[in-house]
Amino acid sequence: MFSSLSQANSQLPDIGTAGVSALSVEQEVLYGKAFMRFARASLPLIDDPVLDEYINDLGLSIVSQANDVRFPFTFFLVKDNAINAAAFLGGRIKVHSGLFLHAETESELAGVLAHEISHVTQRHIARYLEDQAKSTPLSIAGLVGSIALAMLNPTAGAAAINATMGLTLQNSINFTRDNEYEADRIGIALLANAGFEPGGMMTFFQKLAAENRYSSKLPEMLLTHPITENRIAEARNRAASYKTPHRDSSLDFYLAKARIQAMYTSQSTDSLLAYFEQNAKKSRLGSPAQLAAQYGKALALMKSNHSAEAGNILATLIKQQPDNLFFQDSLTDQEIDAQQYSAAISRLEQRNQNMQNNPVIIINLANVYLKANQPEASIRLLDQYTRNNPESSLAWQLLTEGYQQTANQTGFHQAQAEYLALRGDIAQATDHLHMARANTADGLSQARIDARIAELEKQKKVDDSLKR
Repeated sequence: MFSSLSQANSQLPDIGTAGVSALSVEQEVLYGKAFMRFARASLPLIDDPVLDEYINDLGLSIVSQANDVRFPFTFFLVKDNAINAAAFLGGRIKVHSGLFLHAETESELAGVLAHEISHVTQRHIARYLEDQAKSTPLSIAGLVGSIALAMLNPTAGAAAINATMGLTLQNSINFTRDNEYEADRIGIALLANAGFEPGGMMTFFQKLAAENRYSSKLPEMLLTHPITENRIAEARNRAASYKTPHRDSSLDFYLAKARIQAMYTSQSTDSLLAYFEQNAKKSRLGSPAQLAAQYGKALALMKSNHSAEAGNILATLIKQQPDNLFFQDSLTDQEIDAQQYSAAISRLEQRNQNMQNNPVIIINLANVYLKANQPEASIRLLDQYTRNNPESSLAWQLLTEGYQQTANQTGFHQAQAEYLALRGDIAQATDHLHMARANTADGLSQARIDARIAELEKQKKVDDSLKR
């Protein structure tokens, strides 16, 4: 739903800074972090380092074209076939896996992200809160909590908003329409400046509307992003004013689609194999579509316990593109399945030298170290990685396993506490920190643990204020 832009926008209304009096940027960031804790606890998030890397690289390439970006953006994936994406305070963008499957080009996917980014940088939620604060007895935190609930559970959330805020349907629709037009205008400019086809956004929305014209149950995206003929016409005309060249979809876009279809849908392995084999045959040899079909076939073979055949395909693909993170990640899974730990470690250590600090390589290498009973090596990698990436649930989970293997109780309890805190389970996280403190006699370590407990107590107050 929610960015602003530098170039060619003098004709746009300058309303992106509204909402400041209702909600500071610092509060937005604080509430955005709280929302992520709720999301990790209640949504089927896809904790997949290679897909996270792709969607964040794509999203941040668009954010880089925006003006007045006040906080870092985070894009996260939810395992949900419903076609939808939504934005929350603090640059938190939720993307459903079904969106990948429905987007035919990378510009279409980028168009949806640009639209959501525009909702954020234009501070639409903050402006909404400012408007509602004038007519409801609820605190800003209570309003934020209702909106968060609406994003996490659209059915219950919509009822909560209407009940607690006393909003009329017409007011809600008018507000949404104004925001949607503004997000279209700025999102299209963002797309063009980032090098994507500016028509990708409206092509996707228009196609979605046409496919569901006679449906009794509209996709979530059409409910939260209502399409009108005027909106389509205006967006099409605006996109046509940008003289941008055609842009082919990247290989990683096709690989992401194949990975989601093979790993995060309920499609049977037989139908997956048939689908990817057919796509491989009809695609031009060596084209991104053909390579992605081969990759999807390998994933389907792994899913059906044909690990050796999958390994042959992945080894061939990785010879062509040794730095491709999709191939590196999946070959690691295959080698772990075949218990070929030495081969995986050798390959990943070499890649880590060439691609230092790459999250996909580090997470994969740390995982293989654990499988190969080398927990100390895994801990060394993850200790530094979690310092730089404190919101990586997967890294904390692996670090917990590493400390468990070495029987380091202090480290185990601290890592487990951080994993639980990311999911909003502050009570259990605090219990683990107290146990960590009891397992160390080092005064400096105890002081750090005490400071972390105090931080979590503050975090719990924020979470509780949103739940009221």
